[in-house]
Amino acid sequence: MSASPHLIDENSFDRLDTRFSTYHELMAVKVLEILLVANPYDAYILEEDGSLASKIINEYRGLNLSRPPRLTQAAGGAAALALLKDKHFDLVMVMPNQKDMTPETFGTAVKAIHPKTPVVKLSHGEHYAAPAIDTAGPRGVDQNYIWSGDSDLLLALVKNTEDRLNVEADTRKAGVRVLILVEDSPLYRSFFLPLIYKEVVRQTQSVLSDSLNEEHRLLKMRARPKILVADSFEQAKAMYDKFKPYVFGVISDTRFPKCGVVTADAGIQLLQVIKEDIPHLPLLLMSSETENRRHAKRLQIRFTDKNSPRLAEEFRNFFLSSLGFGDFVFRTPDGAELGRAATFRELEDLLPRIPEEPIYYEACRNRFSNWFMARSEIALASYMGRIPASDFSDAAGIREFLVKSIRILRRNRQKGVVVQFNPQSYDPEIVEFVKIGNGSLGGKARGLAFMANMLYRDPSIETSHPEFHIQVPHTLVITTDVFDEFIESNDLAACAGSELTDPEITDRFLAAALPVALVAQLEAFVERAVYPLSVRSSSLLEDAYSHPYSGLYKTFMIPNNHRLTSVRLAHLESAVRRVYASAFYRGPRTFTRSTAHQVRRDSMAVMIQAIAGQPHGDYFYPAISGVARSWNYYPISPMRPEDGINRMALGFGKAMDDRQLPLRFSPRHPSVLPQFSKLEDILTNAQNGFYALRVKDYPEALYFDRGTNLHWRDADTAQTEFPVRAMSSRYFPEEHRLRDTTVGAGYPVVTFAPLLKYNRPPLASLLCDLLAMGRQGMGCDVEFEYSLNIPTDADRPADFSVLQMRPMAAGEEHADVHIGDADRAEALCYSNQCLGNGVIREARDIVYVLPERFDVAKTVSIAEEIGRVNAQLKRQKRPYLLIGPGRWGSADRWLGIPVRWKDIDGVRAVIEVRNDQLKADASHGSHFFQHLTSRGIVYMTVTENTDDFVRWPWLDNRPDAGGEHFVRCVRPPEPLLIKADGHHGQGAVVLDIAGD
Repeated sequence: MSASPHLIDENSFDRLDTRFSTYHELMAVKVLEILLVANPYDAYILEEDGSLASKIINEYRGLNLSRPPRLTQAAGGAAALALLKDKHFDLVMVMPNQKDMTPETFGTAVKAIHPKTPVVKLSHGEHYAAPAIDTAGPRGVDQNYIWSGDSDLLLALVKNTEDRLNVEADTRKAGVRVLILVEDSPLYRSFFLPLIYKEVVRQTQSVLSDSLNEEHRLLKMRARPKILVADSFEQAKAMYDKFKPYVFGVISDTRFPKCGVVTADAGIQLLQVIKEDIPHLPLLLMSSETENRRHAKRLQIRFTDKNSPRLAEEFRNFFLSSLGFGDFVFRTPDGAELGRAATFRELEDLLPRIPEEPIYYEACRNRFSNWFMARSEIALASYMGRIPASDFSDAAGIREFLVKSIRILRRNRQKGVVVQFNPQSYDPEIVEFVKIGNGSLGGKARGLAFMANMLYRDPSIETSHPEFHIQVPHTLVITTDVFDEFIESNDLAACAGSELTDPEITDRFLAAALPVALVAQLEAFVERAVYPLSVRSSSLLEDAYSHPYSGLYKTFMIPNNHRLTSVRLAHLESAVRRVYASAFYRGPRTFTRSTAHQVRRDSMAVMIQAIAGQPHGDYFYPAISGVARSWNYYPISPMRPEDGINRMALGFGKAMDDRQLPLRFSPRHPSVLPQFSKLEDILTNAQNGFYALRVKDYPEALYFDRGTNLHWRDADTAQTEFPVRAMSSRYFPEEHRLRDTTVGAGYPVVTFAPLLKYNRPPLASLLCDLLAMGRQGMGCDVEFEYSLNIPTDADRPADFSVLQMRPMAAGEEHADVHIGDADRAEALCYSNQCLGNGVIREARDIVYVLPERFDVAKTVSIAEEIGRVNAQLKRQKRPYLLIGPGRWGSADRWLGIPVRWKDIDGVRAVIEVRNDQLKADASHGSHFFQHLTSRGIVYMTVTENTDDFVRWPWLDNRPDAGGEHFVRCVRPPEPLLIKADGHHGQGAVVLDIAGD
């Protein structure tokens, strides 16, 4: 196969502007106001035939066209001229038999006031509409037509006026094609023009269904061909000369004026001139004299007899076979069909099987460009139209160019668009975001679709970061109406008010039947999509700005690579049912009762995503999973809250536990890593293993019963796998040294050094730009989930996948919190130095170190007491507030109480009291502090003898609820209200103590 000098890649194709912005700029001038000038009788006749305005409106609606124009009537020329002086009209239609002036006189008067306003004469018969033959001097009436009660003519006149007003701008901006009709007879013109418009609109609509949604179909209708009408040789030739690069066909009568005289062969002369100029341009000669057929045959052009009973059908055949609206048909020189394609995908699949000779033949005749333009693919059609077939070394080069161009076009066309899932045409390699159903996408999928749309509309972020390929994973959403149907048809709504446990609810849902249509579509999906899948909730209220339900529902990952489609379908169905069931679990129901949404039931969409990762032996996982936030509620110098924060881990970012604490850093300060401040911290805090999805040798039922199909893997056992090697340094115990190398003795330590120390690839700057994009798009602080795959080939870009985008307000821990004077007045404690954000309501107990018994020499014993109290409260499932002096979790017993995380892992908020006895700064690099930040634990510092305070007398007056010698536990009658304002660094524990 010979390479083409024009072979394009995805980046160069982007320069062709395959996005829809071009279409927004087309048809800028609309006919919105029409003035109809008619005497009372003509007006009555029009009303008898049906309201003229109603006909126009009905035609617009029937063709799904945009805003219909408004019609104003005037009785007589004088009244109409008076209206024209006070108001702008886009089109003037005048009927004959005006009492005060002829249509021609009236048209001349209109041109004197508004020279560019089109004036159309609308007559009842041809004897009223004698066309002016004199081509010299300005015309008062631009065109003459015959009104016979056909509403199609009214629509054609409006659209033709718009075409004349927009043709120059639209051809210049987008290379929109032009079809020229030459006809001097008002009668035939009134017949042909509606016929042509109806055919153009019908054919354009019929070819725009190739994987686009309704909005984009309507936009692309604006790129339909422009129809220009001429009634003389000179006018037609001037139109052709002016728009020659864009003319894709000419339909001409045979007899019409030339040089002011009706000439019997004017049409033949015109088409011969055009044929000599562009040999392969589609041309159609019309005549009521059948002997003119021989002239058409001589010129090798199409001919239609005006008297033919099949005139409309012959017109349609011309559009389908010559103008590119029908199937693309390849034929042998003797006319035998080699193959046909109705869609871009069919043409892409067909081209490799077609011999070179027919491909070259069609390219020489510009048929590929015309076929693309008929489908409103402006950019590619225009690009191809400028490249002659002779520029390619051979037909194989043309084939290669076409196949790759179509594939890139199809992929780019899908970006940022949510389309309906089509079992017959679905292509998982091309389609990015599809849906099953007609309901809502739900909160999570809606946010992801918005992010995909932002990336689609603003490609600059990818061009600014060539080291990355930025994408949204292929996603299928089952919309909320399918969930509603499932619940109703299986009578499951009663589960919402029942006392069933979560496992019992799951069993009910697993036994219920999914809608038959859904199962058929999911089967079609898994037949084509053979790669690991993530099945995630996307409820109606999930990721909402207020009362968000994020984190309350289930997510399941499935390998989706079993050799049997039936098994893969069963896995997917089970995952969907389990996500549906989680909408009725105790957690979401309890949360609903605490919000304004208690009057309604949440509805669930399901988001099925291709997992962003790569296979490694028996497992599948990404190099990195992370969550980036534009606001940091735990800033330490030199970070500022607005610099944002990123948490990332090797492998899947499963809910954090003791085995997988994420690495936290600010994208603005990637080298500031408090948890890696010294070697001991690195060895303690670094990730020692990761979660991965088993894709080989798994049980047929998977691991649903344990709640996840993910497996924990030690980094040591996976150290030969590329992601582990790429993200690790090596620790050499004999030297007590860490080296940024992947070879040698020692063992791997996951430090992410290539990313953060050597900027390969520059992840931090990309996160900054994506956070800025999200914040601008959503109008608030945002967070997004992502994954990153590092290629083994250093010359290839890394795959960066955005998995979810939501407002940071979409979570109780991110809510806007205000602490006012009333809060301070009623507070048990107040702090001007608070880390974290949100409102915590579930803490029921207060555990505090008795100030009068605190002894800095006894801090180890105090830590042991706290551990025992913590264990007791955990068994009782009672979260608590912890108050005490000095640095919590300090390794130095003289600076604070040296608790370990397991000693306080039931805590919801921690208060550090700083006084003259202990003034140590918090240890932000400690393993203990990483647990606090990873779990969103509020950490307040109360500095005594300032505005900060703890009401010790109130605590001392509460009855005992537990404790030992140094530590006391008290239990207020109502839950605590812990408020952390992360934007202003304030925190308060609020109680109603006015009556105490």
